[in-house]
Amino acid sequence: MSDDERPRPPAAADERTMLAGWLDWHRATLEVKCAGLGPAQLATRAVEPSGLTLLGLVRHMADVERAWFRRRLGAEDAPPLHYSDADPDGDFDNVDPATADAATVEAAFATWRAECARAREIAAALPSLDVMVTDRAGRRLSARWVLHHMVEEYARHNGHADLLRERIDGTTGE
Repeated sequence: MSDDERPRPPAAADERTMLAGWLDWHRATLEVKCAGLGPAQLATRAVEPSGLTLLGLVRHMADVERAWFRRRLGAEDAPPLHYSDADPDGDFDNVDPATADAATVEAAFATWRAECARAREIAAALPSLDVMVTDRAGRRLSARWVLHHMVEEYARHNGHADLLRERIDGTTGE
């Protein structure tokens, strides 16, 4: 990964800028972990019985971005994309290396990138990080909490992506 073009978070900045920088860095890290792989590789499971795949992580993060930014912070009517109450792990479970194709991959990445772009717009428009939202469990959470959580969510899943990528083709790196 010597040609690392991910946006580096600022070394010194206000809280909002720092959080946005780290979130964008983690978004770019997921993209780097998926770069150069074909559809079947992106749909390769970690180990049985896990359904975890790089393509599933992209689909999952599209839904996570959508849930926290569009539904919670933006108060938009934005239903889940890849899962439902009847299929709560649909983002991961409905990925099959035998049927994954370029169109499926392109659509998943386009959707994820669009959700990230909309999330950036919503976050930038917040009057402050003290804006409060309610999560599915009824807890009151600040926008600050949401941004920290999103950094944590990506960091955790990028760890999964590290292991998946190493299993697929031996590639390692930050």
